[in-house]
Amino acid sequence: MDLALTKEHDAFRDDVRQFLKDNLDEDLKRAGRLGTSVYADYDVTMRWHKILHAKGWLVPSWPKEYGGTGWDLMRLYIFASEFSKAGAPSLSPMGVGMIGPALIGHGTQAQKDFYLPRILSGDDFWCQGYSEPGSGSDLASLQMKAEDKGDHFVCSGSKIWTTHANYANRIFCLVRTDGSTKPQEGITFVLIDMDQPGVSVDPLIMLTGEHIQNQVFFDNVKVPKENVVGEVHKGWTVAKYLLQFERGNAYAPGLYARLQKIRAGAMEENEGTGRRLIDDADFATKLADAEVEISTLEFTEHRILSALAAGDPPGAESSMLKTRGTEVSQRLTELAIEAAGAYGQVFQPQYTAPGGPVPSAPAREGNLPPVGPERWVTAVPKYLNDRAGSIYAGSNEIQRNIMAKAVLGL
Repeated sequence: MDLALTKEHDAFRDDVRQFLKDNLDEDLKRAGRLGTSVYADYDVTMRWHKILHAKGWLVPSWPKEYGGTGWDLMRLYIFASEFSKAGAPSLSPMGVGMIGPALIGHGTQAQKDFYLPRILSGDDFWCQGYSEPGSGSDLASLQMKAEDKGDHFVCSGSKIWTTHANYANRIFCLVRTDGSTKPQEGITFVLIDMDQPGVSVDPLIMLTGEHIQNQVFFDNVKVPKENVVGEVHKGWTVAKYLLQFERGNAYAPGLYARLQKIRAGAMEENEGTGRRLIDDADFATKLADAEVEISTLEFTEHRILSALAAGDPPGAESSMLKTRGTEVSQRLTELAIEAAGAYGQVFQPQYTAPGGPVPSAPAREGNLPPVGPERWVTAVPKYLNDRAGSIYAGSNEIQRNIMAKAVLGL
Protein backbone atom coordinates (compact mmCIF):
# COMPACT_ATOMS: atom_id res chain seq x y z
CA MET A 1 0.00 0.00 0.00
CA ASP A 2 1.68 3.17 -1.25
CA LEU A 3 0.38 6.34 0.40
CA ALA A 4 2.67 8.74 -1.45
CA LEU A 5 1.04 11.28 -3.76
CA THR A 6 2.25 11.22 -7.35
CA LYS A 7 1.87 14.00 -9.91
CA GLU A 8 -1.06 12.03 -11.30
CA HIS A 9 -2.70 11.99 -7.87
CA ASP A 10 -2.20 15.74 -7.54
CA ALA A 11 -3.82 16.24 -10.93
CA PHE A 12 -6.69 13.94 -9.96
CA ARG A 13 -7.27 15.94 -6.77
CA ASP A 14 -7.46 19.11 -8.86
CA ASP A 15 -10.04 17.42 -11.12
CA VAL A 16 -12.16 16.40 -8.13
CA ARG A 17 -12.00 19.91 -6.68
CA GLN A 18 -13.03 21.43 -9.99
CA PHE A 19 -15.93 19.01 -10.33
CA LEU A 20 -17.14 19.91 -6.85
CA LYS A 21 -16.79 23.61 -7.57
CA ASP A 22 -18.84 23.23 -10.76
CA ASN A 23 -21.57 20.97 -9.38
CA LEU A 24 -22.11 21.80 -5.71
CA ASP A 25 -24.69 24.56 -5.84
CA GLU A 26 -25.85 26.41 -2.74
CA ASP A 27 -28.71 24.00 -2.00
CA LEU A 28 -26.41 20.98 -2.09
CA LYS A 29 -23.76 22.73 0.00
CA ARG A 30 -26.38 23.74 2.54
CA ALA A 31 -27.55 20.12 2.82
CA GLY A 32 -24.00 19.02 3.53
CA ARG A 33 -23.19 21.90 5.87
CA LEU A 34 -26.37 21.74 7.95
CA GLY A 35 -27.07 18.01 7.88
CA THR A 36 -28.21 16.54 11.19
CA SER A 37 -28.17 12.85 10.25
CA VAL A 38 -25.94 10.40 8.41
CA TYR A 39 -28.51 10.79 5.61
CA ALA A 40 -29.56 13.75 3.53
CA ASP A 41 -33.24 14.06 2.67
CA TYR A 42 -34.57 12.09 -0.29
CA ASP A 43 -34.75 14.93 -2.83
CA VAL A 44 -31.21 16.13 -2.15
CA THR A 45 -29.92 12.55 -2.13
CA MET A 46 -31.37 11.73 -5.52
CA ARG A 47 -30.26 14.98 -7.15
CA TRP A 48 -26.67 14.45 -6.00
CA HIS A 49 -26.91 10.75 -6.92
CA LYS A 50 -27.81 11.59 -10.51
CA ILE A 51 -25.05 14.19 -10.84
CA LEU A 52 -22.45 11.65 -9.71
CA HIS A 53 -23.89 8.94 -11.94
CA ALA A 54 -23.70 11.21 -14.99
CA LYS A 55 -20.02 11.83 -14.19
CA GLY A 56 -19.32 8.12 -13.65
CA TRP A 57 -18.27 8.69 -10.04
CA LEU A 58 -21.26 7.25 -8.18
CA VAL A 59 -19.71 3.91 -7.15
CA PRO A 60 -15.94 4.37 -7.39
CA SER A 61 -15.11 1.23 -5.39
CA TRP A 62 -17.35 -1.14 -7.40
CA PRO A 63 -15.62 -3.37 -9.97
CA LYS A 64 -15.16 -1.52 -13.22
CA GLU A 65 -17.38 -3.90 -15.19
CA TYR A 66 -20.34 -2.93 -12.99
CA GLY A 67 -19.85 0.82 -13.12
CA GLY A 68 -16.84 1.39 -10.86
CA THR A 69 -13.94 3.64 -11.71
CA GLY A 70 -10.93 1.35 -11.36
CA TRP A 71 -9.21 3.94 -9.20
CA ASP A 72 -6.31 2.99 -6.97
CA LEU A 73 -6.46 3.31 -3.19
CA MET A 74 -5.10 6.84 -3.09
CA ARG A 75 -7.60 8.13 -5.65
CA LEU A 76 -10.45 6.58 -3.67
CA TYR A 77 -9.24 8.31 -0.54
CA ILE A 78 -8.61 11.65 -2.26
CA PHE A 79 -12.15 11.44 -3.63
CA ALA A 80 -13.68 10.83 -0.18
CA SER A 81 -11.52 13.49 1.46
CA GLU A 82 -12.29 16.22 -1.06
CA PHE A 83 -16.02 15.50 -0.89
CA SER A 84 -15.94 15.87 2.89
CA LYS A 85 -13.87 19.06 2.76
CA ALA A 86 -16.26 20.56 0.23
CA GLY A 87 -19.27 19.72 2.39
CA ALA A 88 -20.99 17.51 -0.18
CA PRO A 89 -24.25 15.90 1.02
CA SER A 90 -24.27 12.21 1.82
CA LEU A 91 -25.80 9.58 -0.43
CA SER A 92 -28.13 6.85 0.74
CA PRO A 93 -25.85 3.83 1.30
CA MET A 94 -28.60 1.22 0.98
CA GLY A 95 -28.27 0.80 -2.77
CA VAL A 96 -24.77 1.87 -3.77
CA GLY A 97 -23.03 0.86 -0.54
CA MET A 98 -24.91 -2.23 0.63
CA ILE A 99 -27.21 -4.23 -1.65
CA GLY A 100 -25.11 -3.37 -4.71
CA PRO A 101 -21.91 -4.93 -3.31
CA ALA A 102 -23.95 -7.84 -1.89
CA LEU A 103 -25.37 -8.61 -5.34
CA ILE A 104 -21.94 -8.33 -6.92
CA GLY A 105 -20.61 -10.83 -4.37
CA HIS A 106 -23.56 -13.24 -4.07
CA GLY A 107 -26.22 -12.43 -6.68
CA THR A 108 -27.03 -14.39 -9.80
CA GLN A 109 -26.06 -12.95 -13.15
CA ALA A 110 -29.72 -12.22 -13.84
CA GLN A 111 -29.99 -10.28 -10.56
CA LYS A 112 -26.85 -8.30 -11.35
CA ASP A 113 -28.04 -7.52 -14.87
CA PHE A 114 -31.42 -6.29 -13.66
CA TYR A 115 -30.76 -4.55 -10.33
CA LEU A 116 -27.30 -3.01 -10.63
CA PRO A 117 -28.16 -0.66 -13.53
CA ARG A 118 -31.33 0.39 -11.69
CA ILE A 119 -29.31 1.16 -8.54
CA LEU A 120 -26.96 3.31 -10.60
CA SER A 121 -29.72 5.17 -12.44
CA GLY A 122 -31.70 5.76 -9.25
CA ASP A 123 -34.77 3.98 -10.65
CA ASP A 124 -34.66 1.78 -7.55
CA PHE A 125 -34.37 3.34 -4.11
CA TRP A 126 -33.63 0.70 -1.47
CA CYS A 127 -34.15 0.29 2.24
CA GLN A 128 -32.90 -2.41 4.60
CA GLY A 129 -35.12 -4.94 6.40
CA TYR A 130 -32.98 -6.48 9.14
CA SER A 131 -34.06 -5.40 12.64
CA GLU A 132 -37.40 -6.43 14.10
CA PRO A 133 -39.18 -5.25 17.26
CA GLY A 134 -37.74 -8.22 19.16
CA SER A 135 -34.58 -8.77 17.12
CA GLY A 136 -32.08 -5.95 16.98
CA SER A 137 -28.51 -6.67 17.96
CA ASP A 138 -29.47 -10.35 18.28
CA LEU A 139 -30.33 -10.41 14.61
CA ALA A 140 -30.31 -14.22 14.33
CA SER A 141 -33.45 -14.32 16.49
CA LEU A 142 -35.54 -12.64 13.77
CA GLN A 143 -39.03 -14.06 13.22
CA MET A 144 -40.44 -12.54 10.00
CA LYS A 145 -41.83 -15.68 8.41
CA ALA A 146 -41.52 -16.80 4.80
CA GLU A 147 -43.67 -19.81 3.84
CA ASP A 148 -42.49 -21.89 0.89
CA LYS A 149 -45.22 -22.05 -1.78
CA GLY A 150 -43.23 -23.78 -4.50
CA ASP A 151 -42.10 -21.07 -6.90
CA HIS A 152 -42.47 -18.27 -4.33
CA PHE A 153 -42.51 -17.41 -0.63
CA VAL A 154 -45.34 -15.72 1.27
CA CYS A 155 -43.84 -13.33 3.82
CA SER A 156 -45.49 -11.99 6.99
CA GLY A 157 -44.05 -9.99 9.87
CA SER A 158 -42.47 -6.59 10.39
CA LYS A 159 -39.16 -4.74 10.27
CA ILE A 160 -38.25 -1.72 12.35
CA TRP A 161 -35.84 1.25 12.26
CA THR A 162 -36.10 1.06 8.48
CA THR A 163 -34.43 4.19 7.15
CA HIS A 164 -36.30 6.03 4.37
CA ALA A 165 -38.74 3.14 3.86
CA ASN A 166 -41.34 5.86 3.22
CA TYR A 167 -39.49 6.64 -0.05
CA ALA A 168 -38.14 3.21 -1.04
CA ASN A 169 -39.64 1.08 -3.78
CA ARG A 170 -37.55 -1.98 -2.84
CA ILE A 171 -36.32 -3.55 0.38
CA PHE A 172 -33.75 -6.28 0.99
CA CYS A 173 -34.87 -8.47 3.88
CA LEU A 174 -33.79 -11.33 6.09
CA VAL A 175 -36.68 -13.75 6.62
CA ARG A 176 -37.19 -16.98 8.57
CA THR A 177 -37.59 -19.93 6.20
CA ASP A 178 -36.77 -22.70 8.67
CA GLY A 179 -37.48 -22.59 12.39
CA SER A 180 -36.38 -26.14 13.17
CA THR A 181 -32.60 -25.65 13.08
CA LYS A 182 -30.10 -23.29 14.70
CA PRO A 183 -31.17 -19.67 14.14
CA GLN A 184 -28.48 -18.65 11.65
CA GLU A 185 -29.17 -21.67 9.43
CA GLY A 186 -32.86 -20.96 8.88
CA ILE A 187 -32.61 -17.45 7.41
CA THR A 188 -32.99 -16.45 3.75
CA PHE A 189 -32.00 -13.16 2.08
CA VAL A 190 -34.75 -11.87 -0.22
CA LEU A 191 -35.51 -8.82 -2.35
CA ILE A 192 -39.04 -7.46 -1.98
CA ASP A 193 -40.98 -4.99 -4.11
CA MET A 194 -42.46 -2.39 -1.73
CA ASP A 195 -45.11 -1.33 -4.27
CA GLN A 196 -47.40 -4.33 -3.84
CA PRO A 197 -50.40 -5.29 -1.70
CA GLY A 198 -49.59 -6.29 1.86
CA VAL A 199 -46.68 -3.88 2.42
CA SER A 200 -47.35 -0.88 4.66
CA VAL A 201 -45.09 1.70 6.31
CA ASP A 202 -45.60 3.55 9.60
CA PRO A 203 -43.37 6.51 10.60
CA LEU A 204 -41.11 6.53 13.66
CA ILE A 205 -40.29 10.07 14.79
CA MET A 206 -36.78 10.53 16.22
CA LEU A 207 -35.72 12.52 19.29
CA THR A 208 -34.84 15.35 16.93
CA GLY A 209 -38.38 15.36 15.55
CA GLU A 210 -37.25 13.98 12.18
CA HIS A 211 -39.12 11.35 10.20
CA ILE A 212 -36.24 9.21 8.93
CA GLN A 213 -36.99 5.82 10.49
CA ASN A 214 -40.04 3.63 9.93
CA GLN A 215 -41.66 0.33 10.80
CA VAL A 216 -42.58 -1.81 7.79
CA PHE A 217 -45.35 -4.42 7.94
CA PHE A 218 -45.71 -7.42 5.61
CA ASP A 219 -49.06 -9.20 5.37
CA ASN A 220 -48.91 -12.27 3.11
CA VAL A 221 -46.54 -10.61 0.66
CA LYS A 222 -45.56 -12.71 -2.35
CA VAL A 223 -41.82 -12.97 -3.10
CA PRO A 224 -40.70 -14.95 -6.20
CA LYS A 225 -37.85 -17.37 -5.54
CA GLU A 226 -35.74 -15.66 -8.18
CA ASN A 227 -35.55 -12.83 -5.63
CA VAL A 228 -33.53 -14.98 -3.22
CA VAL A 229 -29.91 -13.81 -3.01
CA GLY A 230 -27.58 -16.74 -2.34
CA GLU A 231 -29.13 -20.00 -1.20
CA VAL A 232 -32.39 -20.62 0.63
CA HIS A 233 -31.70 -20.98 4.39
CA LYS A 234 -28.19 -19.55 3.83
CA GLY A 235 -29.03 -15.86 3.98
CA TRP A 236 -26.87 -15.36 7.07
CA THR A 237 -23.80 -15.67 4.86
CA VAL A 238 -25.06 -12.89 2.56
CA ALA A 239 -26.09 -10.75 5.54
CA LYS A 240 -22.64 -10.95 7.11
CA TYR A 241 -21.03 -10.10 3.78
CA LEU A 242 -23.29 -7.06 3.34
CA LEU A 243 -22.71 -5.86 6.92
CA GLN A 244 -18.97 -5.72 6.24
CA PHE A 245 -19.67 -3.02 3.65
CA GLU A 246 -22.15 -1.21 5.91
CA ARG A 247 -19.57 -1.16 8.69
CA GLY A 248 -16.56 -0.49 6.46
CA ASN A 249 -17.28 3.12 5.58
CA ALA A 250 -14.54 5.71 5.35
CA TYR A 251 -15.17 7.75 8.50
CA ALA A 252 -11.98 9.80 8.78
CA PRO A 253 -12.54 12.39 6.02
CA GLY A 254 -15.93 13.41 7.39
CA LEU A 255 -14.66 13.37 10.98
CA TYR A 256 -11.77 15.64 10.06
CA ALA A 257 -14.18 18.09 8.42
CA ARG A 258 -16.41 18.15 11.51
CA LEU A 259 -13.41 18.59 13.82
CA GLN A 260 -12.26 21.61 11.82
CA LYS A 261 -15.74 23.12 12.07
CA ILE A 262 -15.66 22.76 15.87
CA ARG A 263 -12.13 24.18 16.07
CA ALA A 264 -13.09 27.16 13.90
CA GLY A 265 -16.03 27.89 16.20
CA ALA A 266 -13.86 27.55 19.28
CA MET A 267 -11.48 30.17 17.86
CA GLU A 268 -14.23 32.78 17.63
CA GLU A 269 -14.64 35.29 20.45
CA ASN A 270 -17.73 34.91 22.62
CA GLU A 271 -19.98 37.94 22.11
CA GLY A 272 -20.61 38.30 25.83
CA THR A 273 -17.19 37.60 27.36
CA GLY A 274 -14.79 38.27 24.50
CA ARG A 275 -13.04 34.99 25.32
CA ARG A 276 -12.19 32.14 22.97
CA LEU A 277 -12.93 28.56 23.94
CA ILE A 278 -9.75 27.41 22.16
CA ASP A 279 -7.76 29.22 24.86
CA ASP A 280 -9.19 26.85 27.47
CA ALA A 281 -6.43 24.25 27.89
CA ASP A 282 -8.86 21.47 28.76
CA PHE A 283 -10.98 21.98 25.64
CA ALA A 284 -7.90 22.36 23.41
CA THR A 285 -6.62 19.03 24.76
CA LYS A 286 -9.93 17.36 23.93
CA LEU A 287 -9.66 18.63 20.36
CA ALA A 288 -6.09 17.34 20.07
CA ASP A 289 -7.09 13.94 21.46
CA ALA A 290 -9.91 13.71 18.92
CA GLU A 291 -7.52 14.56 16.08
CA VAL A 292 -5.13 11.79 17.15
CA GLU A 293 -7.99 9.28 17.22
CA ILE A 294 -9.14 10.33 13.74
CA SER A 295 -5.58 10.01 12.42
CA THR A 296 -5.21 6.45 13.72
CA LEU A 297 -8.61 5.56 12.28
CA GLU A 298 -7.52 6.96 8.92
CA PHE A 299 -4.70 4.46 8.56
CA THR A 300 -6.99 1.54 9.33
CA GLU A 301 -9.25 2.83 6.58
CA HIS A 302 -6.32 2.89 4.18
CA ARG A 303 -5.74 -0.82 4.83
CA ILE A 304 -9.39 -1.69 4.23
CA LEU A 305 -9.64 0.44 1.09
CA SER A 306 -6.54 -1.34 -0.17
CA ALA A 307 -8.31 -4.68 0.29
CA LEU A 308 -11.45 -3.38 -1.45
CA ALA A 309 -9.39 -2.09 -4.37
CA ALA A 310 -7.92 -5.59 -4.73
CA GLY A 311 -11.43 -7.07 -4.88
CA ASP A 312 -11.52 -8.45 -1.33
CA PRO A 313 -14.38 -7.86 1.14
CA PRO A 314 -13.49 -5.71 4.17
CA GLY A 315 -13.53 -8.65 6.61
CA ALA A 316 -13.48 -8.33 10.39
CA GLU A 317 -11.46 -5.13 10.14
CA SER A 318 -14.69 -3.41 9.20
CA SER A 319 -15.76 -3.99 12.81
CA MET A 320 -12.78 -1.91 13.94
CA LEU A 321 -13.86 0.94 11.67
CA LYS A 322 -17.47 0.78 12.76
CA THR A 323 -16.59 0.76 16.45
CA ARG A 324 -13.99 3.49 16.45
CA GLY A 325 -15.67 5.56 13.74
CA THR A 326 -19.01 5.79 15.53
CA GLU A 327 -17.45 6.35 18.94
CA VAL A 328 -15.21 9.16 17.70
CA SER A 329 -18.21 10.63 15.91
CA GLN A 330 -20.15 10.65 19.17
CA ARG A 331 -17.17 12.29 20.86
CA LEU A 332 -17.29 15.08 18.28
CA THR A 333 -20.99 15.66 18.89
CA GLU A 334 -20.20 16.14 22.58
CA LEU A 335 -17.44 18.63 21.78
CA ALA A 336 -19.79 20.50 19.44
CA ILE A 337 -22.37 20.88 22.21
CA GLU A 338 -19.68 22.10 24.59
CA ALA A 339 -18.51 24.62 22.02
CA ALA A 340 -22.05 25.75 21.15
CA GLY A 341 -22.86 26.51 24.79
CA ALA A 342 -26.23 28.24 25.24
CA TYR A 343 -26.77 28.45 21.47
CA GLY A 344 -27.14 24.68 21.35
CA GLN A 345 -30.19 24.77 23.62
CA VAL A 346 -32.47 26.44 21.07
CA PHE A 347 -34.75 24.09 19.08
CA GLN A 348 -34.63 25.50 15.56
CA PRO A 349 -34.76 22.63 13.03
CA GLN A 350 -36.12 25.05 10.43
CA TYR A 351 -32.54 26.30 10.02
CA THR A 352 -31.03 22.83 9.54
CA ALA A 353 -31.06 20.33 6.67
CA PRO A 354 -32.55 17.23 8.35
CA GLY A 355 -32.59 13.75 6.83
CA GLY A 356 -36.37 13.83 6.63
CA PRO A 357 -39.37 16.04 7.40
CA VAL A 358 -39.75 17.46 10.93
CA PRO A 359 -43.49 17.62 11.63
CA SER A 360 -43.00 19.64 14.83
CA ALA A 361 -40.65 22.23 13.32
CA PRO A 362 -41.72 25.85 13.84
CA ALA A 363 -42.26 27.94 10.75
CA ARG A 364 -39.27 29.84 9.44
CA GLU A 365 -40.23 33.50 9.60
CA GLY A 366 -39.09 35.46 6.59
CA ASN A 367 -35.37 36.20 6.46
CA LEU A 368 -34.79 36.10 10.21
CA PRO A 369 -31.43 34.47 11.00
CA PRO A 370 -31.07 31.59 13.49
CA VAL A 371 -30.33 32.26 17.15
CA GLY A 372 -26.53 32.25 17.36
CA PRO A 373 -23.98 31.31 14.69
CA GLU A 374 -25.28 29.00 11.97
CA ARG A 375 -22.55 26.44 12.70
CA TRP A 376 -24.19 25.53 16.03
CA VAL A 377 -27.79 24.94 14.90
CA THR A 378 -26.95 21.29 14.18
CA ALA A 379 -25.08 20.62 17.44
CA VAL A 380 -27.90 19.08 19.48
CA PRO A 381 -29.81 17.41 16.59
CA LYS A 382 -26.56 15.77 15.45
CA TYR A 383 -25.82 14.69 19.02
CA LEU A 384 -29.26 13.08 19.38
CA ASN A 385 -29.08 11.39 15.97
CA ASP A 386 -25.60 10.07 16.62
CA ARG A 387 -26.66 8.20 19.78
CA ALA A 388 -27.75 5.43 17.41
CA GLY A 389 -24.30 5.25 15.81
CA SER A 390 -22.94 2.74 18.31
CA ILE A 391 -26.06 0.56 17.83
CA TYR A 392 -26.82 0.44 14.10
CA ALA A 393 -25.08 -2.11 11.82
CA GLY A 394 -24.55 -4.29 14.89
CA SER A 395 -23.90 -2.74 18.29
CA ASN A 396 -20.33 -1.91 19.21
CA GLU A 397 -20.44 -4.60 21.90
CA ILE A 398 -21.08 -7.14 19.14
CA GLN A 399 -18.27 -5.62 17.05
CA ARG A 400 -15.87 -6.17 19.95
CA ASN A 401 -16.97 -9.80 20.13
CA ILE A 402 -16.28 -10.17 16.40
CA MET A 403 -12.82 -8.61 16.78
CA ALA A 404 -12.02 -10.80 19.76
CA LYS A 405 -12.92 -13.94 17.82
CA ALA A 406 -11.88 -13.19 14.24
CA VAL A 407 -8.89 -10.88 14.79
CA LEU A 408 -7.47 -11.88 18.18
CA GLY A 409 -8.46 -15.53 18.00
CA LEU A 410 -10.02 -15.53 21.49
